[in-house]
Parts: sequence; structure tokens; C-alpha cells
Amino acid sequence: MPDNRVVQGRMVTPKRLAELIEDDTVMEADRIEDAERECPDCGGDVLKVGYMPSVTAFVTGYKCQDCEWGTREE
Repeated sequence: MPDNRVVQGRMVTPKRLAELIEDDTVMEADRIEDAERECPDCGGDVLKVGYMPSVTAFVTGYKCQDCEWGTREE
């Protein structure tokens, strides 16, 4: 599985994908994985990435590859 993936027509790194989900900078991010679920807005493929938005938190973020939809689980 490649480290970078295409999201909304642009190649993104794991850290950049986490920043798109968080709408802010993040400290560190794990590899991008397929979430094996469909986007609730457009039905597109969803990616997931684990990341640290701060030194004391680790969350899993989900982002559609085709539209603006994204969410996170703490």
C-alpha cells in the first residue's frame, strides 16, 4: 500500500490527510488505509488515518476520496 493517496484529485501524504480532516496542523500521522466503507454524502471510497492532533491525543480520522466529507473518532 502506498504512503500517499489521491484525495479530491490531489496526492496527499498521511500527515496532509490528517490535516484535511482536523482542519489544523497535526503532530504525527500513521499510514493511510482503506476504511472499507462508503461516504455517506456521495457514496465514494473512504480512507482512514490515525494521527496525533496534540501530544496527549490519538484519533482515527476518515475522509472521502471524492468529496469534502470527513470525520474523526477519538
